[in-house]
Amino acid sequence: MSLELPDFPWDSLTPYNERAKAHSGGMVDLSIGSPVDATPDVVRNALAAATDAHAYPQTMGTPALREAIVEWFERRRGVSGLSVGNVLPTIGSKELIALMPMLLGLGKGDVVVQPAIAYPTYAIGAAVVGATVVASDDPAEWPENTRLVWVNSPGNPDGRVLSVDELRAAVTRARELGAVIAGDECYAELSWESESGTPSILDPRVIGDDRRNVLAVYSLSKQSNLAGYRAAFAAGCSRVIGELLAVRKHLGLIPPAPVQQAMIAALEDEEHVAVQRELYRARRARLRPAVEAAGYTVDHSEGGLYLWATKGQDSWASVAEFAELGILVVPGSFYNEKPAQHVRIALTATDPDIDTAIARLAL
Repeated sequence: MSLELPDFPWDSLTPYNERAKAHSGGMVDLSIGSPVDATPDVVRNALAAATDAHAYPQTMGTPALREAIVEWFERRRGVSGLSVGNVLPTIGSKELIALMPMLLGLGKGDVVVQPAIAYPTYAIGAAVVGATVVASDDPAEWPENTRLVWVNSPGNPDGRVLSVDELRAAVTRARELGAVIAGDECYAELSWESESGTPSILDPRVIGDDRRNVLAVYSLSKQSNLAGYRAAFAAGCSRVIGELLAVRKHLGLIPPAPVQQAMIAALEDEEHVAVQRELYRARRARLRPAVEAAGYTVDHSEGGLYLWATKGQDSWASVAEFAELGILVVPGSFYNEKPAQHVRIALTATDPDIDTAIARLAL
């Protein structure tokens, strides 16, 4: 029996990729949110020092790593009261998101709720187990057989930041349904329009002192340029964390020992995060006005690594316009936008490439 999965959407971008590459000055790739800046020395040094990894690592993570995650949540996310039993390292966040329905035992007849405009991996995870996807931001629309809810703040692709009230309403409804609710917070350190940052789903203003059925998922790929390390973690309800851990032990889903040490270094050092944040802030400050001057409206985009831009036309028409300028962007159709009229423009490009894109948009 083979899985019935949708076609990989990025394959349909190939003709526009080729068109952009044919530009006389070469292509500026603003399509993929893959970090381009160097991994910080403090992290690389920690990894190098841990390469004598002759023994099997712990699926649950070393005590030092789990303590570092607990301390990071309190220091950076305002989430207190966690213990090492409330956290779990993972091999990047995408594998956890894709496998979550399976790890929780979902199947046919169960519903997975995702944001109306969403990163496609939520739906892929549901498809793998035969569950049904409901794309909705309105908790009142979530059906009685909902077993897993995903919220994403700051959002990918639209950069939308959910308020404490919006998160609280989502948690309340999920609990009424007996569903697990997971907040994908991978861009949380990249907040552009609020001095107070982006609230976590584990924030006491959202859940009080009750973590029941609530998880937060975080990745170090964006804040620390660790996409190649596959370094992420989940935190929240100890019962759900325990269920995930039990299955992951059987499946051998173990973060490599050197990566676990590197994660500790990344979590404990805030300086490199601040430096990286300012690099992205500066790129955004230069690129956004150029996109708007070219006739696009930027919606949301309060956080994260993307500009969510539209001319009010079909998103593929905008992709084609950018490709003619030698710039590759992504259509809103990849993210379930209906009708698809936005494009996602990544800030993950070098400063020279950002400057090249700005110059071309001015033509």
